[in-house]
Amino acid sequence: MNRRQALQSLGVLSAGATVAPAAVAAQTQTSVQTPASADPKSAGNSPSSDRRTVRINGADLHYSIAGEQNDHPMIVLHGGRGQGQHGGVFDAHRALADRYRLIGFDMRGHGHSSLTPPYTFEQIVDDIEQLRLTLGGGRKMVLQGGSFGGFVALSYAVRYPEGLSHLILRGTAPSWRHEAEAIDNFEARAAQKAPMATRAMLDKVFSPTIVDDEEFRLIMFALAPLYLPDGATPDYDRLLEQSRQGIYRAKVHNDLYEPATWRRFDVVERLKDISVPTLVICGEQDWICDPAQSRLMASRIPNSHLVVVPGADHSVPPQVLLRETRAFLEQNPH
Repeated sequence: MNRRQALQSLGVLSAGATVAPAAVAAQTQTSVQTPASADPKSAGNSPSSDRRTVRINGADLHYSIAGEQNDHPMIVLHGGRGQGQHGGVFDAHRALADRYRLIGFDMRGHGHSSLTPPYTFEQIVDDIEQLRLTLGGGRKMVLQGGSFGGFVALSYAVRYPEGLSHLILRGTAPSWRHEAEAIDNFEARAAQKAPMATRAMLDKVFSPTIVDDEEFRLIMFALAPLYLPDGATPDYDRLLEQSRQGIYRAKVHNDLYEPATWRRFDVVERLKDISVPTLVICGEQDWICDPAQSRLMASRIPNSHLVVVPGADHSVPPQVLLRETRAFLEQNPH
């Protein structure tokens, strides 16, 4: 997995927390498409096995699946509002296909899925439910989401609790109000870690005001070093190539940041209603979804376990995420 995929994927601890070792009902139609050759622009962003498309709620969603012989579905959600793809998070969890029917997909308007509005939390949550009913066979699922994918996973958990067996929240937050901490962290770190980034750029990221896809691409290139662990030296040539190959959708980003959509995302008071076993995992140095947000979720979700990874940033190292996820699922059998 390259660094960009990991970025998108991906103090005092509450009781039961663990410190991980460092560094280590709408109608649907299904169709499968296997292109003659891979699109080079998607190299590294999609699993190299089959590329498949499923029609869900009027949108054509690009997806991958492994472990189809297993009954228990696990859907993994990418991050990156308006820019994410599922390849990185799917590959990070591929080993779990030995026990689970692993499913990853590009959300509508993202990656190789169709540009089919509306782009709202409610619509994406409904898409996930239809994926569970079709590709997941209607069984209770493990749902994993990080960053923006975590916002969506939490939204699903409070809307369709009957669809879950387990919930995994990675580097995320339960409310749009996390932005205040992210802005403070940006002000404290940007000058040293990401000197090209400005507060005006961050304000665009947190609002529906990005002008077009290319401005979106340039802003994320400038912000990219913030996602590296403290002390890491950015490889700007590599970041440039990854930025060039990325798929950026300013309209999708902006629609998902419209106040009528984004300012409605606040499930803090409903965390107590999440009854399934829940793993909350984050990096100790996460700047955009501060670890305080993970501690808040773990303190409010009754059957939760918190893992804070020392030295990790917004993207928890894939090998640590896999290890902690497998241990959590084995300790909480369905």
